[in-house]
Amino acid sequence: MAFTEDEYRDEENRLEHSPVRRRLFIIIFGTSTYIGKLFDIILLVLIGVSVLAVMLESVSYIQATYGAVLRIIEWVVTIFFTIEYIARIWVVKKPAQYIFSWLGIIDLLSILPTYLSFIFVGSQGLAIIRALRLLRVFRILKLMRFVSEAQVLGKALVTSRHKITVFFFFLLILVFILGSIMYLVEGGKGGFNSIPLSIYWAIVTLTTVGFGDITPTTVLGQMIASVIMLLGYSIIAIPTGIVGAEIYKGVSGKQAANVNTNRLCTSCGVEGHRYDAEYCRNCGAKLNHSESK
Repeated sequence: MAFTEDEYRDEENRLEHSPVRRRLFIIIFGTSTYIGKLFDIILLVLIGVSVLAVMLESVSYIQATYGAVLRIIEWVVTIFFTIEYIARIWVVKKPAQYIFSWLGIIDLLSILPTYLSFIFVGSQGLAIIRALRLLRVFRILKLMRFVSEAQVLGKALVTSRHKITVFFFFLLILVFILGSIMYLVEGGKGGFNSIPLSIYWAIVTLTTVGFGDITPTTVLGQMIASVIMLLGYSIIAIPTGIVGAEIYKGVSGKQAANVNTNRLCTSCGVEGHRYDAEYCRNCGAKLNHSESK
């Protein structure tokens, strides 16, 4: 559950009569205060520690040697996340909106496996349930909205989604055609036993992965495969260029909004204020947006 700047201010004003809840709200959801940033850093570190503990626990000899330590770490992190989850429900105006939001569900699923381990004591079932703790890594996405660079990247991906979709469907059609051609050329040899398998080979070859489980045996097939390999290098650069162009536009737009202009202060005569400036950088007087030299 994320707040816009206006929604955050409204929530903060709503809690004016409750100092404890207001302070807790600022710590959990605020990003402009030192303690709010510190809370986010602590949260990020605990997420990393928890995910690392889960991964190490899957290694048999580490689990046998340090299993008790890993369990202590898991319980400390789980208790912290449980308190944080309850605190979020307590301070927000609409708890149900947070509980049933995508991030709220991830928060709940990230702490449930530890408590469910008391119920599901079977080794196989326990392993599956405890693997759900890896969902905590998605909580990192909640912190990404506080990074301006991540916002530029996210906007670039959203803006280029139509171009990427068209490119994906073009690629899909291309591998269908290439796979069908290779099936006809190879005639069932070298692993090209069906059109779906041939399409799988075309995808692997076009993406320059090359597992080697299916290989052409005819001269014509090898020539076509060579062309597909070279084509793969060119195609891979297309989505990178599309997203890269959108990122450049976003960065350029941010820089353009911050450059100095010839906007003039009518009070002191100083020019060179930013496009989004409301007050003079020299005397503090209110700027007229229509004033320019």
